[in-house]
Amino acid sequence: MTADRRRGSIGGAAGPAAGSGGAAGPVPGSGGGAASPGSDETNACGLAVRGLSGGYVPGRDALRDVTFEAGPGQIVGVLGPNGGGKTTLFRALLGELPRRRGELELPGRLAYVPQTERTRLDFPVSAFDVVLMGAYGRTPWFRRVARRDREAARAALDRVGLAERAGDSFGVLSGGQRQRVLIARALLQEAPVLLLDEPLSGVDGVSAARIEALFGELRAEGRTLLVATHDVRQAGEWDRVLCLHGRQIDFGRPAAVLSPETLRETYGAELIVLEGGDHAVGVGHHVH
Repeated sequence: MTADRRRGSIGGAAGPAAGSGGAAGPVPGSGGGAASPGSDETNACGLAVRGLSGGYVPGRDALRDVTFEAGPGQIVGVLGPNGGGKTTLFRALLGELPRRRGELELPGRLAYVPQTERTRLDFPVSAFDVVLMGAYGRTPWFRRVARRDREAARAALDRVGLAERAGDSFGVLSGGQRQRVLIARALLQEAPVLLLDEPLSGVDGVSAARIEALFGELRAEGRTLLVATHDVRQAGEWDRVLCLHGRQIDFGRPAAVLSPETLRETYGAELIVLEGGDHAVGVGHHVH
């Protein structure tokens, strides 16, 4: 993993960060990039966000006043309703939000894992090809992907339990298997921070178990994970919770943040309280 650390203030219009991937290519979100320039220094810290606001058109913020920190080995659950700002936050961190302001400190490159339902299924690429896209950011355009990266791509597929499906077309895999392939691609980037957009939404039980086990491994390795989810119960098992609804509602340890009052302010009509009143879940999927 890179030890490169970048910090700085951001303001006004912002273009895509180098290596951020974005919509280019057959499968979106193939890379991650630092959202702000600044001095590089060796630092074991995770990421820090202060006063982050921004949006897609001038004069209208899709997200505002976000301040939080996430250290190495921490998993942060990002909760919020449809259009509440979870994906907008990720785009801001990746440097892909057209207009943003605030301060960011990033420990190098970020790796982004999109929702599998947003990926192209008709493009003729294998699972191995998709994972190998994770090496494009460090491969000059005039060179073939290095043998070391090809070996690492196979190891990443093996880590998510799909080594035997390397040659299969990405489009014929199940939703859970495609999600694991996208996570393997992020692993190949060797980024210290992973942004995962609802990685457990709608996946099969086998894939969910694999992904959850991998989260534990990555936490033990000192990676920082920001996981967008609608599952309040699951977020309660992680290290920190960030609640968004167009702005930051709360951030902190689950026991302190996941109160009925905070959840109502976060989800509003999208909050479902389960039997007994002890658990709640947010419903729906991202719409932006």
